[in-house]
Formats: sequence, structure tokens, C-alpha cells
Amino acid sequence: MFNKILIANRGEIACRVIKTARKMGISTVAIYSDADKNALHVSMADEAVHIGPPPANQSYIVIDKVMDAIRKTGAQAVHPGYGFLSENSKFAEALAAEGVAFVGPPVGAIEAMGDKITSKKIAQEAKVSTVPGYMGLIADADEAVKISNQIGYPVMIKASAGGGGKGMRIAWNDTEAREGFQSSKNEAASSFGDDRIFIEKFVTQPRHIEIQVLCDSHGNGVYLGERECSIQRRNQKVIEEAPSPFLDAATRKAMGEQAVSLAKAVGYTSAGTVEFIVDGDRNFYFLEMNTRLQVEHPVTELITGVDLVEQMIRVANGEPLSITQDDVKLNGWAMESRLYAEDPYRGFLPSIGRLSKYRPPVEVAESDHVVRNDTGVYEGGEISMYYDPMIAKLCTWAPTRAEAIEGMRVALDSFEVEGIGHNLPFLSAVMDHPRFISGNITTAFIEEEYPEGFEGVTLPLHALRNVAASVAAMYRVTEIRRSRVSGRMDNHERTVGKDWVVVVQGESFAVTIDADPAGSTVIFADGTKHRVTSEWVPGHSLAVIDIDGDPLVLKVGKAVSGFRIRTRGADLVAKVYTPRQAELAALMPEKMPPDTSKLLLCPMPGLIVKVDVAVGDEVQEGQALCTVEAMKMENILRAEKKGIVSKINAAAGDSLAVDDVIMEFE
Repeated sequence: MFNKILIANRGEIACRVIKTARKMGISTVAIYSDADKNALHVSMADEAVHIGPPPANQSYIVIDKVMDAIRKTGAQAVHPGYGFLSENSKFAEALAAEGVAFVGPPVGAIEAMGDKITSKKIAQEAKVSTVPGYMGLIADADEAVKISNQIGYPVMIKASAGGGGKGMRIAWNDTEAREGFQSSKNEAASSFGDDRIFIEKFVTQPRHIEIQVLCDSHGNGVYLGERECSIQRRNQKVIEEAPSPFLDAATRKAMGEQAVSLAKAVGYTSAGTVEFIVDGDRNFYFLEMNTRLQVEHPVTELITGVDLVEQMIRVANGEPLSITQDDVKLNGWAMESRLYAEDPYRGFLPSIGRLSKYRPPVEVAESDHVVRNDTGVYEGGEISMYYDPMIAKLCTWAPTRAEAIEGMRVALDSFEVEGIGHNLPFLSAVMDHPRFISGNITTAFIEEEYPEGFEGVTLPLHALRNVAASVAAMYRVTEIRRSRVSGRMDNHERTVGKDWVVVVQGESFAVTIDADPAGSTVIFADGTKHRVTSEWVPGHSLAVIDIDGDPLVLKVGKAVSGFRIRTRGADLVAKVYTPRQAELAALMPEKMPPDTSKLLLCPMPGLIVKVDVAVGDEVQEGQALCTVEAMKMENILRAEKKGIVSKINAAAGDSLAVDDVIMEFE
């Protein structure tokens, strides 16, 4: 077995590999850029080597710099993680030339399957059903438009070397094809150092289901079930689960056997993933093969008990697989939620900054419940603009899908993140969405269910009453604490009353609290009673409450005459008044937000790539105004309505902060 492994990656996947290597007794080497000098993976590794400036194309994907780090440390093997150099055959060749083991497939398999154009051609030759498309090289935007018309809209424009949603666009017309081609090409060049683009027919209403394969160099290969990855936004997976709620045993077996056959046809070794799109009749079509470890591999590990990173290392060491297909049993259900530094209230645009609070839920590994959090950050650390915005992968496992979803709900509510915008509220909203709960999902789920974007969650009345009862009991505790403050005037004893009015989400609830040493019974005006118990004390930011025997987790913040409450995707201000205060509060005028309708504000910290209009131009609704790049993704900002540009405050190359005014309109 190897004595030392270098991880040619960063963030959570580097930390993930280090954990398994440590378990196997293998020393680890981290590499890091200037931006990552204080990163978690650097402190976790036994050694760390600096490899350059923050941009990936000057550090993490520069093969010579990674090779220098290998020589300096004497690493015998390299695990590439995902992204960066993980599917780069030149990197694998460079390692082979140095006699260093690549913890991944052989060069030939990477070239055959890692390149999405070549892999489709091989799949077609192997009689695997594929989606119609153009597999040749595309010279420019005009040719992209011509090919798109030949295939027929809608089309998917994809980077040949792409992954993780980078360099991918769906185009429904010539304008979108032209814009999408250029943006995909730019993203592909900056993220992968390869700007080749191909175009294929976009199959509407598909499910994205992938098969995990594991092969060794002795001719053995197994499939470890499937992952349902249909909850996506901009072709980037957000929530994954295993197994799929849609597949039956026969389809699973057919997809698995086809995936293994395809892998064996190209001499594949190590862990790999064969992606399919599946229609409503369970017909499946080969999409691509990822010749690396997938981001969402933990859900497979949770339902099979197989440590994929360990298996990859053992295969790279020349060992045969220790399991056969008959040994693979799918046990229970696993969910994964990707926590991104993206603000769902601003169209999921990237957010950067310091994590002033980062407190994930407690990890649990019990026979009936598992909570796992794969992360590469820590409280006080920074989310950089240079890399992927993923903060963590929160996973739950339980015997059934319903229990795994409920476990995820509680875990998401227990996850505290402050200092940046993040998608926790959106993830919670999906977990409570009736369509997701039913399992009736496609890759269009987010755009269909949130066509106007995410605007927060409106809690149903029963959930709101539970929040009101909890908040009333909590507020009473804070008032008792205030009444006992030292230094009070003599003869001014303060008595905390029983009657309160909770105003939350536009509803008003008059309640009476009967308290005892064990908790509180909260009685509503209609006579309904709720029993509330909790160990929460004022000042704590997380309240774990038992209400009528059911768990309720609230994130608690400060607010005048009450609390800021966040739970199940809702962000609420709950006011708690005495009956007289409630009467007076109802008479107070509401403060209106400022009018920004004639301004184009920068929705996230980023770099202006180009400005498409000039002062005096008349713009139409939907017209491109400018392009902002953040976290390796180009975002085209469009006019919300017809207007005339009166002033432009930014130019290409300018770095802007959130809400900086880019341009103004008459």
C-alpha cells in the first residue's frame, strides 16, 4: 500500500480524501493557492505545498506546479478529487511518466470517456442509445446557431471537458444559442483550460439518473446502484438521493449492467459514473461518463456501506475488488443537500465573504439514523470568489425515504451559517414541497415550481401556530430574565403576565401561557392547547423545541419586541406583545422600502466582463445589459422592462460589490 498520497484538489473533497487516507494509515499532502493558505484541507493534511496565485488556471490546474509538489514531497500516488485535473489525460500521463500512481482510471479510458464528444461516439458504436446531437468541433457562434437549427430547439450547449454545471447552457432560440455558445466557451476555457463545445438536443421533462460503477485492473466490475440527481439549477445538481424513487428493479439492473459493460469496453478501472437521462416510460439514454469520483458519492456510500475513496486507492494499488455484484445490497435511503454560497433571494447569485458563523448539525451514525456533513470550511474562514461556491454536502440516511427526508429537514434547520448568502432556506423549501415528497420530479423541477425565483416560504397555518406557541413560551422566558435583572429600584417588583399576542407572517395569535417547571402549555383563543418544552435560554441562536411530542428547530435572532425566526425555509419576524401593546402596534404605519426600479444593481460581488449598452440607448424587456463574472460563472443581467439608459457607472474590468449601481434609467 502507498505510504503517501497527494490530493490535487481543495475544499471539501480534499478533506474527504484525507479522512479515508488517515483511516488507512496513509500520509497526505495538500496543495494550496494564495487564497487557500488558511483553508481546512491545508490544516488537515500531514504536509502542504503552495502552488501559486488564487485563479485555478494559475495554480490548481497547472500540471507542472502539481508535479513539482509531488517531487518535493515524494508522494507515491495522487487523488485528483473532482473538477480541476481529475479528468485531464495529460495529467495522468505526466504522473505515469514519473512513476506516480493516479487514483483514477487509465489514460485511455479518460481520453475515451472523459471527453464528452468522444464518449458519445464510442457509446453510439457500442449500440448504446444516445441523445441526438452534433459531436464535431464548432468554430464560432454563427456555426453554433446553424447547428442548433439543424438539431431543432431546444438544444444543450456543453463544454466537452466540462462538469459541475460549468460551460453549460440551454438555448431555446438563435439569440440564446449565440450568447450561450460564447459564455460556455469562456467558462470552459477558464475552468478547464479546454474551450471545445458541442451541442445536443435537450430532452424536455427528463430525469437525471446516474449509475455508480467500480472496476479493478483484473477485469472485475460492479455497479453500486443509482443516484437520482434531477433536482438541478442551471444544470448544477442541488439535491441528490439514492436510490431513485422512480426506478424499478428491472430498470436498475439494465442500467447497471449497461454501465459496467461500457466501462469494461474502454478498460476502465477505479470509481466512475455513467449518467443517463430517463423519460417518463423509464427509457434511458446515455448522457456521459464521468471518469472520476462524483460530488454526490456519499449517498451511494450510505446505502451500500462501501467507502468509494478507499476502493479507489486500493484499485490504484493494483488490488482486486473485494466485492462482487452479489455482495452489493441497497439498504435504506440517503439524501444529500448541497449547501452553496448562493443567495436564493437574489436569483441564486454567488455570495462571498467571511463565515461569521458556521455550525453544522451534529454528525450522527446510528442504526436507524445517520447525519453526515462533508465540508471544507470552518467558522471564521472565507468563501472565495475564485472557486466553486459549495460550502458543504449535508447527508442523511434512514430506513425509508420519508424518514430520510424528515431527518434532512431537522438537519437543515439545525445548520447555522451567517456572514454570506446561502441556499439553506431553499433546500428546506424543497424538502417540504409536495411534489418532491411524492418523488414526481424531473430536471425541470426548480424552474417549474419556482418560475419567478425563490421568494421565501410562507408557512401553512398549522406550522405557523407551532411557531407562535414556541415563540410565546420563549418570550416569556426572556421577560422573566429581564424582570430579575440586578440593580432594580426598591418597591418596583415586575410581574410577567400570562396573556400575550404573537404577530407573525401577517397573522395575530392571542395566547395564554400556563407555565410549570417542565415547560409551558400555550392556549390559543379558540381553546387549542400546545405543550412546549425546551432547554433554550435567551442568547442562544438555536432553539430545539418539543411541541406536542414533535421536534421543531428554530434559528433565533434578535428583533425588537420579539425574535427573528428561521425554520423550514421561512424567514420571519415574530413580535410578541402584551394585549395593550398589540392594540397600539396595529396603529403604527409600515415603513416602505426604497424605490430601485430605475437602477440596475449588481446582484453579487463580481467582475464586469462587458457592458452591452450605452447612455441614451433604448432597451427592451429581457435585453442583455451587461455580464458579471463571479465564481467562474458568467451571469447576464437583463432589462426587467423597457427604458432608456441615462447613466452607466461601471465598465468592463471593474470589480463591484453587492448592490453597487451599474447603470441608471430615465
